[in-house]
Amino acid sequence: MAQRYYLSSLLLLAFLNLFFIYCNITGATARHLLETPLSEIPKPELPKVPALPKPEIPTVPKPAELPTISKPEIPAVPKAELPTFPKPQLPTLPKPNMPEIPTMPKLEFPPLKMSKIPAVPKTEVPPAMKKPDVPTLPKLELPSVPKPEIPELPKPKVPKLPNSRTIKAKSPRTSKAKSSNNAKA
Repeated sequence: MAQRYYLSSLLLLAFLNLFFIYCNITGATARHLLETPLSEIPKPELPKVPALPKPEIPTVPKPAELPTISKPEIPAVPKAELPTFPKPQLPTLPKPNMPEIPTMPKLEFPPLKMSKIPAVPKTEVPPAMKKPDVPTLPKLELPSVPKPEIPELPKPKVPKLPNSRTIKAKSPRTSKAKSSNNAKA
């Protein structure tokens, strides 16, 4: 995986180097070409072409009168007459005699007897009961509690760090090494 990144970065570096080298070469050759003096090239003289005479356009005389062409006459075509056909008469058909349908007599229903609903006796509502008297309790007054005072804490003293020179001399590695040497002895 790392080889891919390594290879791509090398290709990019090679491309950039070639680009800058090529730009410098083309710039140097362009400068060299601009600085070199060029000898003047004589202009070739073209042979003179003899002048051609202008062609004359012959004038055509205009005719005085144009002959009139007579319009051809179209012969009149007679209109074709359509023969008239008499309307066919349909034979009249006699009306068929339909038998008479007897009418149904209206049915008479006897009137229904309305049954009487017995009257419901009124129920007596008991007299409204009086609400019992609830004694009112006096409002309780809560005693006011004083706010507790927060004692001020003294600021902690931060010990000053010794200089960096003294820290190197008292590094834990050297003290461990000394203690291990003392233990071996």
